[in-house]
Amino acid sequence: MTDKRYHALVLNLHQPHGNLEHLLALREGEAREILLAMDRIPRTLADYQDIGRVHLSVSGTLMETLTHSEFQSRAYGIVDCGALLWQLQNNRAIDMLGTAYYHPVMPLTPPADWESHLARWRGVGRRWFVHSDFQGFWPPEMGFCMEMIPFLRRLGYRFVLVDSEHVRPVGKMSAAELCYRPHIARFGGEEIIVIVRDRELSEAQKTGMEVAWFEQEIRERTKACDFPPLVTTCTDGENTGWFRNVMPGSNFWDTFYRGLMERARADQDSIQPIFIKDYLDRFGASGEVVAGPGAWNTAWHEGGDFVRWAGTPAQKDALTRVDEISQAVHAAMQNAKHLGSRNPELSKLLEEAYWRVLRAQTSCNFFWGDAWVMRCHADLDQACEYLNRADPRYV
Repeated sequence: MTDKRYHALVLNLHQPHGNLEHLLALREGEAREILLAMDRIPRTLADYQDIGRVHLSVSGTLMETLTHSEFQSRAYGIVDCGALLWQLQNNRAIDMLGTAYYHPVMPLTPPADWESHLARWRGVGRRWFVHSDFQGFWPPEMGFCMEMIPFLRRLGYRFVLVDSEHVRPVGKMSAAELCYRPHIARFGGEEIIVIVRDRELSEAQKTGMEVAWFEQEIRERTKACDFPPLVTTCTDGENTGWFRNVMPGSNFWDTFYRGLMERARADQDSIQPIFIKDYLDRFGASGEVVAGPGAWNTAWHEGGDFVRWAGTPAQKDALTRVDEISQAVHAAMQNAKHLGSRNPELSKLLEEAYWRVLRAQTSCNFFWGDAWVMRCHADLDQACEYLNRADPRYV
């Protein structure tokens, strides 16, 4: 049994292309809640520079919105978006995680597009979060499969977050050790450290909990650990009323987080916040695991088989079309390269087609059943238009 327990808090921030702009124009109250929920993160952490540790993932489409000058002007009376992005560079209390630019469910996305999603985010992330080293990877919707490991390692990621429901041990391992200790996963001659998200505690984090209950629950769950346990909770950081509530003392940061930090600051035997990379530097990883393909739970199913994103005929048809048009764009780009094209207009047309294919893969296009599938088709239609405008000798 160990006396020292550590907590890694992970928050995902994502808004699909155009969504915040739409809300600000037509449903300003909701846009205000979202913006203030994000702004509350660095404002709260300013009081806990000594002890506060938060991991953040910010999607590429959200960064597009927050950095757009027109949106910044429209939102200025609510949040100073430029100042918010600057404050998120606080690497003393915030560790920025890498992710995929357009927030796709990676295992449902053509593998030929994986590296583009990852590299596109990495390039933008390095510009905006210059002090971050991006050791960790946040898979959108926690959608993970073992085949992603070589791609993540190629870009230098040290660890990846995986939901507890999809992790299985290789060899003998207790349930507490499986959930509260980092492990190694291997595929294709590459290996990466897997950090296991506690699903039940994460669900409590999403909907609301008290500090005393959280600490007692962690002590109960880790009481058999003969190693310093790492309890990892992951949720969205700007969704649900618990995070969006603008009333002082009625949201995650005021009601829960401040109390957790005060306890950690006053008593070293309380649950201690920690960056995952710092835990790994001190304690390393132990044991091997495999992760079955899956995502986090979405209220009415467990995240396996990606039913939420691929369960209806319309969703399946859209994903099939994504794959077909992705292949067509890749073939056109390869043909242009093979023929030694030096036509800048052709390259521009193919690039315009390709990023629309990538954006069509956004998880939100599929999350809401059939309601947003047309957004996927709209981007794919535009991709086809650019393909058709490209020189037919190269398409």
